Amino acid sequence: MSDAPAALVARDIVRSFGTGRVVDGFSLTAPPGHRIGLIGENGVGKSTLLRLLAGADEPDAGSIVRPADLGFLHQEMPFAAAATLTDVLDEALSEVRGALAEIERLSARLAGAEEDSPGHAALLDAYGRQLERAQEQEAWDADRRATMVLEGLGVGGIQRDRTLGSLSGGQRGRLALASLLIRRPSALLLDEPTNHLDDNASAFLEEQVCGLPGAVVVASHDRAFLDAVCTDLIDLDPAVDGPVRYGGNYSAYQAEKRAERERWERRFAEEQEELDVLRRSIGTTTHRLAPDRGPRDNEKMGYGVRANRVQSQISRRARNAARRLDELERHRVAEPPQPLRFRRTALAGPSAEGTPSAAGDPSAGGNPSAGGDPSAEGVLVSLRDVRVPGRLALDRLDVSATERLLVTGENGAGKSTLLAVLAGRLTADGDVRHKRGLSVGLLAQDTVFRRPDRTVRDLYAQALGPERAEAVPLSSLGLMGEADLGKQVGRLSVGQRRRLALALLVAHPPELLLLDEPTNHLSPRLCDELEAAMGPGPGAIVLTGHDRWLRRRWRGRELRL
Repeated sequence: MSDAPAALVARDIVRSFGTGRVVDGFSLTAPPGHRIGLIGENGVGKSTLLRLLAGADEPDAGSIVRPADLGFLHQEMPFAAAATLTDVLDEALSEVRGALAEIERLSARLAGAEEDSPGHAALLDAYGRQLERAQEQEAWDADRRATMVLEGLGVGGIQRDRTLGSLSGGQRGRLALASLLIRRPSALLLDEPTNHLDDNASAFLEEQVCGLPGAVVVASHDRAFLDAVCTDLIDLDPAVDGPVRYGGNYSAYQAEKRAERERWERRFAEEQEELDVLRRSIGTTTHRLAPDRGPRDNEKMGYGVRANRVQSQISRRARNAARRLDELERHRVAEPPQPLRFRRTALAGPSAEGTPSAAGDPSAGGNPSAGGDPSAEGVLVSLRDVRVPGRLALDRLDVSATERLLVTGENGAGKSTLLAVLAGRLTADGDVRHKRGLSVGLLAQDTVFRRPDRTVRDLYAQALGPERAEAVPLSSLGLMGEADLGKQVGRLSVGQRRRLALALLVAHPPELLLLDEPTNHLSPRLCDELEAAMGPGPGAIVLTGHDRWLRRRWRGRELRL
């Protein structure tokens, strides 16, 4: 047997960039057969952690022991643009082909060696190890597996002499993933592996990953993938005791998080009740200990005899209650944060100055210029025979005041175009009618704010107005970190800008809310909260989505383009 470690083990690893620690004392044991998902907000260090585990980056402290044959899904393929698909396949199959050649060489040497000759036992042992590894890699089936993997990931139709430079980014990503699955390494690290994959390719990847005998560590926002594949999940979001490991898939993680929330809420409620009782008790006792209070009618008999003893007992109870109250107030349980909800209030409307530009997200309400009142009562937008040449063809659609509509379809089917038409941001041929005075908010995929020089905090207050911004603090929504509130909007990442635009819509929801791929750039926890918020949310909601988890659980109407 090989002496190479079978498990991937990290102990107390630390990695800092500048003055901040991205990874702080992280430990992990990933034995063969375990498929561990890394989840958390953007910026908590998932990709950094994978690079450290893979050896693509070195920790500042700590140790990592890796299996000798470890595969890592890089963001970019380690091949020149002039390399061909054949070159990639040859590289992926080189180890398997080398293993088969070594088995043939050892077999030939064994055939020519006497059993009692010196070195025969060592030769037999080497042959056995090589044979076992080849069986683990399914080496004799490698060429057929290569064809199957390419087909399963949607790149089987690419000519083998095509250069990588001539392929799209999505095709190169799928090809990189295919090369790893063809290799079948003894441990596998994957960073957002379902990006660029359609439903069929994602399901194929799930089947392949579950069939690997070695350890798998994957960072992903894809809840459906995490649910289908993972045996464990590690939540990297900041916690008192550091990252928390949960046994089971994503459904099991959700159940445990719900139970944690219920325990937190119950403990908080019980503590608040005890605090109220103690405060009332101290207030009552203080009154009874008032220095000039005379005896009550029922105290006059024997008042002088018992006064000191009674006052002493009352004073002792007061001191005990005060000590308990002080202890609870110093170590009180924090109030559980409110889940994400669309906050409809009667406050004045927002200013347009701080909102995203027309090239991005009109996150505050606006009035579409197209239309007049739709003929049907309760209809917000009515479309008839709508055409945007080369982008959208739709015969009929009515959006009601309480609509929950999921728009699906392949890339290029016109989903984003339809939302732009509904928002009144894109002129289309045909009949497009909006309810008079309709307020519309659009979360587009590209977010460009008009005032990138403003800080997040100032833009939020300016966009919503001071009253609404105070009534719904940005920090209460869980969409922006406290450390980011003082940053200029133009310095935010794409994901942070999009979450800020979503925060404006959540804090001031319009009558018609249009969401284009709303779960992009959100952690699984925030995706769950947003999904729950769309159920009871005010007004109508129309969204597009590739998110398989959301689509499988959708209970509203669906329109496939």
